Amino acid sequence: MRIVSLLPSATEMVHALGLGSDLVGVTHECDFPPGVEELPHLTSTLLPEGASSSEIDALVRERLKTDGALYELDLEELRNLEPDLIVTQALCDVCAVAESEVQAAACSLPNTPAILNLEPETLAEVFDALRQLGSVTGIPDHAEDVIGVLTRRVDTVVSRSQAVQKRHKVAFLEWLDPLFSCGHWTPELVEMAGGIERLGQVGQPSRILDWMEMIAWQPEVIFIACCGFDLPRTLEELSGSSGISCWPELPAVESGRVYVTDGSQFFSRPGPRLVDSLEILAHALHPEVHPLPPGLSQHLAQPSLLPSY
Repeated sequence: MRIVSLLPSATEMVHALGLGSDLVGVTHECDFPPGVEELPHLTSTLLPEGASSSEIDALVRERLKTDGALYELDLEELRNLEPDLIVTQALCDVCAVAESEVQAAACSLPNTPAILNLEPETLAEVFDALRQLGSVTGIPDHAEDVIGVLTRRVDTVVSRSQAVQKRHKVAFLEWLDPLFSCGHWTPELVEMAGGIERLGQVGQPSRILDWMEMIAWQPEVIFIACCGFDLPRTLEELSGSSGISCWPELPAVESGRVYVTDGSQFFSRPGPRLVDSLEILAHALHPEVHPLPPGLSQHLAQPSLLPSY
């Protein structure tokens, strides 16, 4: 089977199921596992290089008014690849090629490929998406084995969290200018990791937060994973945040419990590595209870947001 993936999380699912050799085309954002970026790219972004958080936010809002995505599909390359299966999504209105465009492109091909549309909003639905992909590709039993391994890792974290004496109030941020809460699967990951998140809602999109709402919540831990940004870029955005003067008013900042990770690789992608995301988060919240698995330490930073005099 010749598979084309039109979102990074689907690319990771394909590889998690051992189907990497069947993958013939990916998006310009697909970068895991290493080497996948060498496959033909089927998408390009309309975002200008080097755009700030506020500029990106403004462009996204403008595109939403016209029902337009921020990505374009290379139809000629798609024809050349002759896929049997296209894996895409309709969860986010701007973070992938528009579903209608994918459908139209598939219908224009000489041999119409199957389309698998994934849109998980919770961790359980991510596992269901793996199950769907396994069924469509003819390996349902292997998919269950993969899901079983991931589920056991999640259960281990949840079991450890039951021993936590104090669950901290957490503010999990997916964007900084303007502030955005977490959404979809992330609030439940916070709960599994031993925290309390009330700014975002399980299964619902992230939303804009007012600084007064942050101050009223008085978070004891702040975790930042900006959608689509790596760790260095997130730290850069944080240092120039428009609300920087308000940070010292938050208990998490005063106690040094602010954590930043790579949102592009973790938390933003509803794929198998959400379990890695859970383990990173759990360690940040309760390092005495949750050890950080090998290889993940470089993805977590603790910046100081207190003013220096």
